[in-house]
Amino acid sequence: MRAQLASSRPLAKQIWAQIIKSKIRMQGHILASHGHEAGAFDLLARKVRSGDPDNVEAQAARRYWKVLFGPDFSRDQDAAGINSLLNYGYTVLRAVVSRAICAAGLHPTIGVFHANRANAFALADDLMEPYRPLVDQIVLGLVDSGQSEVDAVAKQALTAITTLDLPGPLGLSPLSVQVQRFVHSLALSFETGVAALELPTPPPIRVKAILNVGNA
Repeated sequence: MRAQLASSRPLAKQIWAQIIKSKIRMQGHILASHGHEAGAFDLLARKVRSGDPDNVEAQAARRYWKVLFGPDFSRDQDAAGINSLLNYGYTVLRAVVSRAICAAGLHPTIGVFHANRANAFALADDLMEPYRPLVDQIVLGLVDSGQSEVDAVAKQALTAITTLDLPGPLGLSPLSVQVQRFVHSLALSFETGVAALELPTPPPIRVKAILNVGNA
C-alpha cells in the first residue's frame, strides 16, 4: 500500500494505457467471435498512448455497443432490459476484483484513473475494465436466448463468469484466479516502478457454454 501511495503519475498513466489496450482488444475478440469484422479494434488499441489522452476507449465503445447489441442500443445504467443485465454482471465482476485488491494489500479507494473521493472502490472500477467484455458476451447470449430481465436464470449465468477459464502463463485458470494474478502484477508494478501487468487473454471457448451450466 505504501508503494501504491508513492507511485508516480507517469506510472499510473502507463498502467492505464495497458488496461485500456487490453479492454479494446477483448472487445474486438468478442465481436469477432460472433462473426463481426473487428480489425479496427486492434488498430484502435495500438493508438492508445500513456494515459489515453485521445480517449481511444470512448472511440472504441461507440463502435462496440452498436455492433454488439444493434444500432439502437445505448449504454444507460438506469435503463432496463440489456442495461440491467449488464449492471448485474458488472456488479459481480466488481466484487471479484475488489476481493483480489484487498487480498493483494492494495487500497481500493486509490484508483489508477478513477479519482472520485466518494467512490470507495475506484481501483476496482479501473481494474475490471479488461474483463467487462466477457460480461457483455454473456449478456448477449442471454438476450439471444430470450432473457431480458435479471431473473434467477440470468443471475446464475452472470455469476458463473467467475468460473470462466482464461488462458495464462500457467495454462487455463478460472477468471477469479486470473484476476488475483492480475492484481498481484499491479502491486509488483507499484513496487518496481515498471508497468508490467498480467492482463487477461481472450477465452478459448464460447461463453454459451456457461449459459448451459444451469441446464445440465
